[in-house]
Amino acid sequence: MNAPMVDVVLHLDEEISHDDREKFRDTLLKMNGVMAASSHDEKPHLIVIEYNPDILKSSEFVDAAQANGLHAELVGL
Repeated sequence: MNAPMVDVVLHLDEEISHDDREKFRDTLLKMNGVMAASSHDEKPHLIVIEYNPDILKSSEFVDAAQANGLHAELVGL
């Protein structure tokens, strides 16, 4: 049986370097239930996260940003 997967967009308020975004992306990827996380230099404030909602709540990504000294919010589509 396949695990349910959904995408969410996280908006970072701060302008951070490419390397710092990659470090934060790595933090997200270490979270149990996260399958993928990506950001692009063209839109550095946005991170798309694919995760299993049975394991994680989307609010945990905002918490992870705060734990890394960032301000963030979820973007509704």
